[in-house]
Amino acid sequence: MKKRIIGVIIFVVLIGLIVGLNYLKKDNDVNTNKVGTIDEKDLTQVTIATGGGKEDLLADERVNEIIKTKYGLIPIYDSWSNGKLVVNPLVREDGSKYDLMFCSDQRFYDYYRLQPDKSKGEADRYTVLNGGLTLNTPIVIYSWDKVVDSLIAEGIVTEKEGVCYITDMDKLLEYILEGKKWKDIGLDLYGSINIASTDPVTSSPGATYYGLLLSIMCGGNVTESAMQEHLPKLKEFYEKSGYMNNTPADLFERYLKTGMGGEPMIVDYEKSIVEFATSNPYGFNQVKDSIRILYPEPTIWNSHCIASFTEEGNKYNEVWKDPEIGQIAWDKYGFRTGVTGGTYDVSGLGINGIPDTITSTVTSLKMSMYNELIEYLK
Repeated sequence: MKKRIIGVIIFVVLIGLIVGLNYLKKDNDVNTNKVGTIDEKDLTQVTIATGGGKEDLLADERVNEIIKTKYGLIPIYDSWSNGKLVVNPLVREDGSKYDLMFCSDQRFYDYYRLQPDKSKGEADRYTVLNGGLTLNTPIVIYSWDKVVDSLIAEGIVTEKEGVCYITDMDKLLEYILEGKKWKDIGLDLYGSINIASTDPVTSSPGATYYGLLLSIMCGGNVTESAMQEHLPKLKEFYEKSGYMNNTPADLFERYLKTGMGGEPMIVDYEKSIVEFATSNPYGFNQVKDSIRILYPEPTIWNSHCIASFTEEGNKYNEVWKDPEIGQIAWDKYGFRTGVTGGTYDVSGLGINGIPDTITSTVTSLKMSMYNELIEYLK
């Protein structure tokens, strides 16, 4: 009797195992084409004409996992220069239409929304359904502890709650235009006081910085007459700047590698120090005590903007309102998302001298003014 009961139990267990294995096999077959909890056939491809400066964020594994599993999208990023985005026909190699544009400067977004200038050979543009400012980072000046101590003594820089602000930008510009030496402000450095930047004629970040300088020279009100008055002064500043890198990444790397003696002050974005600290913690620990971040008062935002042309583009636009994606964009890549000037908890970054909120800013110049500025500098 016992043997018969044991046999029945073994038989039932075997049947259960067979049924369970078949179920798992079927479930596995069903899920082989899934990403997370979404079937591949339910995912929507969205094509994006993309300006530079955010490649690592867009390639982030976790960000793309969220975009697929939560929003059901597969983004396809095609690299475009900002200039070509607003001039050339926005079509892919196969002739298909893009779902959206993701440019890396607000002035190109604003310009795209205008009617194309046919006299300049500009192509027809899609109707913009949605979008706006998406990823934001302010222009800052990176320097070193001893340099900043001297600038504080000169009344050019003020430290407030652990953050260094250039509170007398006019005085700093005058020092540069007058040809003052670093030695004149008590620093054992060779050469004249200067702020290295990328070339405004060939580089979008450089143009943004020179737009900020022009705004400061014009007292924040850049009219056509005020612009004409101050362009000669700005060109003199440009000519005194000497050699310029073409990309912010090259300039920031040079700043880190050559130190205070090579690059006492450079212009770059706030995001650069965050991305450096998270991607190279060993290197950051070597320089973190001597690096200083200076916030011009006022500064200017570099804003990466979305312009959606289709419903799929609208869905992708919603991605950047996701709290987790916004946190990744800030913690790993230094982008402030959503409304510019939003308050951020900077304590978790482990980087001294970054404010929670950016409050003193000027607006970006119109494209026509940037074009006039750049032509004058040429």
